[in-house]
Amino acid sequence: MFGRAPKKSDNTKYYEILGVSKTASPDDLKKAYKKAAIKNHPDKGGDPEKFKELAHAYEVLSDPEKREIYDQYGEDALKEGMGGGGGMHDPFDIFSSFFGGSPFGGGGSSRGRRQRRGEDVVHPLKVSLEDLYLGTTKKLSLSRNVLCSKCNGKGSKSGASMKCSGCQGSGMKVTIRQLGPGMIQQMQHPCNECKGTGETINDKDRCPQCKGEKVVQEKKVLEVHVEKGMQNGQKITFPGEADEAPDTVTGDIVFVLQQKEHPKFKRKGEDLFVEHTLSLTEALCGFQFILSHLDGRQLLIKSQPGEVVKPDSFKAINDEGMPMYQRPFMKGKLYIHFTVDFPDSLSPEQVKALLEVLPPKPQSQVTDMELDECEETTLHDVNIEEEMRRRQTQHQEAYDEDEDMHGGAQRVQCAQQ
Repeated sequence: MFGRAPKKSDNTKYYEILGVSKTASPDDLKKAYKKAAIKNHPDKGGDPEKFKELAHAYEVLSDPEKREIYDQYGEDALKEGMGGGGGMHDPFDIFSSFFGGSPFGGGGSSRGRRQRRGEDVVHPLKVSLEDLYLGTTKKLSLSRNVLCSKCNGKGSKSGASMKCSGCQGSGMKVTIRQLGPGMIQQMQHPCNECKGTGETINDKDRCPQCKGEKVVQEKKVLEVHVEKGMQNGQKITFPGEADEAPDTVTGDIVFVLQQKEHPKFKRKGEDLFVEHTLSLTEALCGFQFILSHLDGRQLLIKSQPGEVVKPDSFKAINDEGMPMYQRPFMKGKLYIHFTVDFPDSLSPEQVKALLEVLPPKPQSQVTDMELDECEETTLHDVNIEEEMRRRQTQHQEAYDEDEDMHGGAQRVQCAQQ
């Protein structure tokens, strides 16, 4: 094949581009190219040069003769051997043909074909706060459309198709409807004869496996890795795992994390919050309790000697909050919100005992004469939220009644005219 033995050069570059070993099988090459090409496709924001390199590497290594030359003599010898052979193919044509696009022309250029991108499929994924604290892996079984392996997504045994006569190959039909004198409505909708594909297949030539549909159903199990510290609403993406279709860049499957409400802990960013109620005795004389954390550890929470905890106060424990995403050894804070449960009443004996140990009450500056001139009042217990709701209802009823009265007067006045 060569007039002289070419100088041996690097023969590992193409394998490294595809991320496979030199012993990779044709199936391994296909899988590696498919995954990398979808990830680096320019329509998905990938690097055009990287996309071109992947196509060239796959084109060489998928051809047994070219691969043998490359393995023996490297890239330079391969270029010399391909001298007048037309060089490398369009990387987009390689991609389209690999994913079932039509390489036989007739239906638009490869540039037109690569503009289409399949839709992403979004699934909510419910996770517990424990899952986000510890990390977890969930296996999910999904059904999706894949290109028919028997006909390579052509839909026919011969690989041929005809332009749809119903839409003249456009895939769309226009319907005109008369709305009134001189008024028409024009509506565009997918052609029902070709299902919007712009082509039809002869019944006798239909692929026996996909029945001319070009795709078949496949069940696939995806392992979704929920990492420590991930947030509610965060997305986990599987590139190119959505429904496949001919001449289409396959979309992604996207899982959106939905955190279930926890009965004890509340999360705010990297911090955790927990509520705890103390008796008045504990708030004044000290407390100690055990808190079960999200990973099952038992935390001993206790006050300092002589410390008084005030109602509606917060205390924090460092490094006992949520792990930080992709930095799991760093954690936020655990905040404890204390409420104090006061007794409903005290006996005279208890009041006397408390007066002896508590700081003295502030002395009243009011004279007996001033007290005699005051009017005595009585305090009642009240639910302020219920009180406000009742007041609002009363105001609304009064407003509605006022509106009815004004409306009635106006109607009487109109009748007199």
